[in-house]
Amino acid sequence: MPSANSPARVRRSTKMERGPANIKTDGRRCWPDTFVPAFYIGLPKWAAGLLLFVLMLAGSSLSVAAQSPQPASPDSSMATNSATLPLSLKRAVEIALAPDGNVRLRLAEELIQQAKARSGQARAALLPNVESSLSQQNQVRNLAALGLRIRLPIIGFKLPDLVGPFNTFDARATATQSLFDAGSIRRFQASRLNVEGAYAESDNAGDQVAAQVAKIYVTAVRAAAAMETAQANVALSEALVKLARDQKEAGSGTGIEVTRAKAQLANEKQRLLVAENERTRAGLELLRAIDLKLDVQLELLDKLAYIAVDPLSLEQAVATAVAARADLKAQKKREQSAEMIYRATRLERWPALYGFADYGSIGPSIHHAVPTRTYGFAVRVPVFDGGRREARGAELHSVLRQERLKTADLEKQVQLEIRLALDSLRSADAQVKVAEEGLALSEAELAQARRRYEAGIAISLEIVDAQTRLARARDNRIAALFNYHRAHIDLAQAMGTIRLMLQ
Repeated sequence: MPSANSPARVRRSTKMERGPANIKTDGRRCWPDTFVPAFYIGLPKWAAGLLLFVLMLAGSSLSVAAQSPQPASPDSSMATNSATLPLSLKRAVEIALAPDGNVRLRLAEELIQQAKARSGQARAALLPNVESSLSQQNQVRNLAALGLRIRLPIIGFKLPDLVGPFNTFDARATATQSLFDAGSIRRFQASRLNVEGAYAESDNAGDQVAAQVAKIYVTAVRAAAAMETAQANVALSEALVKLARDQKEAGSGTGIEVTRAKAQLANEKQRLLVAENERTRAGLELLRAIDLKLDVQLELLDKLAYIAVDPLSLEQAVATAVAARADLKAQKKREQSAEMIYRATRLERWPALYGFADYGSIGPSIHHAVPTRTYGFAVRVPVFDGGRREARGAELHSVLRQERLKTADLEKQVQLEIRLALDSLRSADAQVKVAEEGLALSEAELAQARRRYEAGIAISLEIVDAQTRLARARDNRIAALFNYHRAHIDLAQAMGTIRLMLQ
């Protein structure tokens, strides 16, 4: 037999190390049929077996670890928790009024920039206009074409009709300045009024956004309160169903009483589904109003509550509105601007005084140029422009009358809004008091009907009627509180103090 170190034995060992092409799979790794790692050669059998067992055990542990589900990361947990946003009414208005908040405010800011740009254009007519020029020309002139025929009494001598070619170099700066132009001055003043009006319009947009967000927030709070009331009604109906079953099992009730209680429970569950849908819709509308992502879950911190306030007289409310309403200020600025532009058109008939000057060097070349200058002033007097000025004046006078009508109409609208808001506030205040009284009576009625039914001296119909009246009383209270808060918002908006109220 060949020895252990013979070439045949070595070739066989090498072939075993390479392994055949066919592979067996055990689910975790692929092993060749005759796979023997190279470092096993020369080891005792018990050591090689122990090492192989350790490697297989480590591979199994890694496979199980790879297949096991990974726990949620702290960041993802925080992201889930941060999706719920605690939101108060004041905070909601602050978010909406932020520079990157409601789109209406950004549009109003763009209107301010446009008004400033137009004012800069109007001011340009009152500032110096400076220009510079640099020219190099090569010319040939026909004197005969210009009517220049010079005849000298010299026999045989005649001036040529063509002159040139010759070079002309000219480097010059010119300036003009309006010294007095009444029309341009009035137009610039009107543009400044337009800028002030744009700022007032921006304030008005802020008031409208604040009022809109406040109304939507109160609507969302009402929807949340209605959902809580519906949940309470469902819980009460479930308790009454259990009571009817207990009475039937005790022999003092009937099957129709259980059926009646279940029917009432189904009705309350239906109302709960509607209330949940209204709560979701109100939350989405609030997110849209404050320009947040629609997948944010809101936690409304403010609740519907009755807070008594001192009544405000009509005269005080109107005086406050005249001084604080931003839309009224903006309309008055538009009226003043229209009047100023109309006056500017009339002042165009006045003479306008302008100054002018130029300075530069002129010559046949840049090296032979000499400095020259001109300065002076000019008076322009309009005489006749085909009636354009009169027609434009008539148009602007009509615009002025239109703005005056708008101002008067807006003042009447302000008084109407204040009167309606004050009346709604008085009515809502009385509604809250009546609703509180009705809720207390309905709760007492249900408690009495329940005791009578448990004592066996009344049927379940009394409980169902009392339960229905209690649900209506709860809805009346929510509606009264909603109307009360809504009336406060309407009054503050009518007076122009909505943002002051929400601070």
